[in-house]
Amino acid sequence: MDTLKKILIAEDDEKDIELTLTALKGFNIANEIVITHDGQEVLDYLYYRGEYENRKRGNPAVILLDIKMPKINGLEVLKQIKSDEYLCRIPAVILTSSKEERDLIEGYNLGANAYVVKPMDFSEFVSAVRGLGMFWAVINEPPPEN
Repeated sequence: MDTLKKILIAEDDEKDIELTLTALKGFNIANEIVITHDGQEVLDYLYYRGEYENRKRGNPAVILLDIKMPKINGLEVLKQIKSDEYLCRIPAVILTSSKEERDLIEGYNLGANAYVVKPMDFSEFVSAVRGLGMFWAVINEPPPEN
């Protein structure tokens, strides 16, 4: 078993990806980070399809999931993950710019473990991502895989 747990980031905005990586690396979080750019790619990663069919077995410790992504949106990805008996225990944190109440409610109804609105201020964003990374990838002990 790997000692470092993977963090799966599902984000289509390159600027937000860079900010997230900067925040995680700036806090010396050394976990392997996998970047996906749309909902289809997230599902391909989780189901070992396409470019991920030969990846090393194992689920990520946490998925940082944007809502507004191309191909398949984050809420649909979350719905599929949480309805799959082999993936449903992966913690999924919605990390989004959406402050819409309906997105918040739907996210939690679909099984999100947390809903974090991306702060517009750089230092607040870095602080929020560092806190997420520390808790979900270092402190939290994920459930065993099925």
